[in-house]
Amino acid sequence: MRLFYFITVVLYLFFAHPVNAQQDSIQKGIQISLLTCGTGDEIYTVFGHSGVRIIDSNEGTDMVYNYGTFDGYDKDFEIKFMRGNLLYYLSAGPYEDFIQEYNMEGRWVDEQIVLTSEPEKRQIQQYLLRNMLPENRAYRYDFFFDNCATRIRDIFTQTHGAAFKYPNVLPDKKSLTFRDIINQYLQYNVWERFGINILLGSTIDVKMSNEQIMFLPDYLKDAFTKATLNGKAFTQPSKRIIDEAKPVRQADYSVLIVLYGLLVLFIVSLAIPKLRVMAKILSNAILVITGLLGLLILIMWYATSHQTCQNNFNLLWVLPTNLLFVFRQQQYKYALVAMCCIVLSFILHISAVQCLLLPEMLPVMLLLLLVFGNIYTLQKRKMAHA
Repeated sequence: MRLFYFITVVLYLFFAHPVNAQQDSIQKGIQISLLTCGTGDEIYTVFGHSGVRIIDSNEGTDMVYNYGTFDGYDKDFEIKFMRGNLLYYLSAGPYEDFIQEYNMEGRWVDEQIVLTSEPEKRQIQQYLLRNMLPENRAYRYDFFFDNCATRIRDIFTQTHGAAFKYPNVLPDKKSLTFRDIINQYLQYNVWERFGINILLGSTIDVKMSNEQIMFLPDYLKDAFTKATLNGKAFTQPSKRIIDEAKPVRQADYSVLIVLYGLLVLFIVSLAIPKLRVMAKILSNAILVITGLLGLLILIMWYATSHQTCQNNFNLLWVLPTNLLFVFRQQQYKYALVAMCCIVLSFILHISAVQCLLLPEMLPVMLLLLLVFGNIYTLQKRKMAHA
């Protein structure tokens, strides 16, 4: 009997030790995952967010690495933001705090766990830790080309080289530009979409590559779903951590109502002689507003580092010289040139050199054509009677 117990104990120790060692290895291993967060209502949350979660059982930590951090308390924050020189940082914080924030905002969060060996996970972890060093953690943010999603996109190609491959996530048989995609995401932020389309130049009207479209967290998540390492699946299927708890948003037609309303009001004021004073007031207000917008375009083009604000041909119809023309409307030739510029900007739109947000911009361009056409006609009439 004693011999039986002795043999049983020996067999248990012999076979149980590798199992315990394996469990201990798993327990003390690293788990890496991509966190993708849904869109929010505020303009800075409209495009979603991405983070890298690392659970390190050896250290007993569960951290989220986030490339979307900036110092809002910087004394020159507004100036740096406007000039395109605002620095973003890689930061790391507890997973529970990260999840709590998105839970409070009612935004969904998905997780995709990475399927690689322990040494490969350590390599990813070390990459992020090096990026956390004071001399490495800051970078100059660029919404389209260098943001919280593109930084994460590049982690795995840099740590695994050519063995790591992203699939094609571009929509089939459809070429998308940066402008196309941001207009989709801003469909409920109509005033912001209108302003952004005026300030951003022709550089965002180029067709995106498969790599470039991953500047958006949703497309990075799609790429992660079918990414491979040495021909094998790189991640587990996506798992929903938080469900969306936001009410369904309704379409907002306020921009169209305001702009087309102004167009109709101006036409009516021109048609009714008693309302000609209103036509004059509206005409001057439109020239001042478009002149100020044109001046802002010039500043964003030449006085900032925002590369997407360069080569902005909206200057053809939002002329900064309108500010001067308000006080010198007897120069009817300027009105004629301005109308030609508006027509030229529409030709550039048709040629896809720089696309216009036609539903919103068309009433403004028609309004400007009427303003300049009315001024031209009145001045020519005065000259004929002189």
